[in-house]
Amino acid sequence: MQNGWALQSGTSHFLGQNFAKAFDVYFQTEDNQRELVWATSWGVSTRLIGALVMTHSDDAGLVLPPAVAPTQVVLVPISPKGPEKAPEQHAELMAFVEKAKASLRKAGIRTHVDTRFNLKPGAKFFEWEKRGVPLRIECGPRDVESGALLCARRTPVGGDKFTLKLDDGFAAAVQAELDTMQAALLDAAKERMRVHTLEPASYAEMSKMLEDSDGSSAPGFFLVPWTNDKETEVRAALMIAMDGGVIAIDGGVIAIDCDGVSLSAAAERH
Repeated sequence: MQNGWALQSGTSHFLGQNFAKAFDVYFQTEDNQRELVWATSWGVSTRLIGALVMTHSDDAGLVLPPAVAPTQVVLVPISPKGPEKAPEQHAELMAFVEKAKASLRKAGIRTHVDTRFNLKPGAKFFEWEKRGVPLRIECGPRDVESGALLCARRTPVGGDKFTLKLDDGFAAAVQAELDTMQAALLDAAKERMRVHTLEPASYAEMSKMLEDSDGSSAPGFFLVPWTNDKETEVRAALMIAMDGGVIAIDGGVIAIDCDGVSLSAAAERH
């Protein structure tokens, strides 16, 4: 996560028949007998949505990677006088917006048009930013005249705003922007993981890293060879008085066995 912590996921639990007995859950066997089910629990589910939110979002609100965003692009038509006072101008504006929407949807880009003209543009911008829509496209009478649209990225990749012509290459240009944002979010997450990961070569080095951590440094992780050996795990856990696992650098470590041996050598050995 952005604070350097790990999010537990992919956990598995054997629940036996406890819940089956409590809730009378049975299954029918091949010989038509009723038996209580044996249950398991697997922890890869809605917590991954939380991981997505905690990994990419910022103080302005939700940030969704374009690949998973329900709405990838929101078109916000700006009609200064409204449909009542300037019906012709409004109709021309909406025709331009509909053309942009059709182009994007034809290219498979999930697009929404915000037609709530009772709200000020700023209020709409704020809402869509909070909801994490990757790309906002604004369109007013001047944009119709110029044949271009003002685009605003949810995350500032190379700048907050830019313009795109509504021509044959419009949808491809929008898709390229979405791809750029997707890659940037992934790169940022990978870099965050890299800077928070330490690779001690031995128990002694790991112990020193823990001693040097006075609580003021950012949390992080140890990357070490794992022997799948209980004795080694207990030794590591006792050294830091915590259970083994992927937890903060000032609190835990997974099982290792590399006394004075380099990580690569230990990995080859085990």
